[in-house]
Amino acid sequence: MLLILLGVLILHLIILILLIVSTAASAWSVSGDMSTDLWYKCMTTNGGYHCRQASNEDWIQAVQALMILSLLFCFFSLIAFVYQLFRLVKGGRFFFTAIFQILASLFVMCGAIIYTVMCPDDDPGAQFGYAYVLAWVAFPLSLISGLIYIVLRKKE
Repeated sequence: MLLILLGVLILHLIILILLIVSTAASAWSVSGDMSTDLWYKCMTTNGGYHCRQASNEDWIQAVQALMILSLLFCFFSLIAFVYQLFRLVKGGRFFFTAIFQILASLFVMCGAIIYTVMCPDDDPGAQFGYAYVLAWVAFPLSLISGLIYIVLRKKE
């Protein structure tokens, strides 16, 4: 049982790291000399690296908010898991932790879907970057983690 709890905790920490990196990294959309993230649009010109703020359009602000919410819910579910690990009665399930983790997965999924649909077409050669991929990887992992928390029972 201890190994299962340790594995779930490590999975949860991996998901949290993936969400932090995908939210903060500047590679949601990349092309030859330009990279775009949720916060800035950066270009390499004349040997210099110049950044300006991302657009103030509603869709990018929605993606920003959803990614921050997914981070917060993932962090709060980690705290809830540790709390329930010590305070939950024997045989109890981690429902509170599971709800927060599943909500985190839904938020990251919605954010990635909105970015996919509304991604700006400034550069025809632009491709999705690693931060975008990390967000999509974090979605099924956090959903699986939430489902594991539903099934998981506290034992002695």
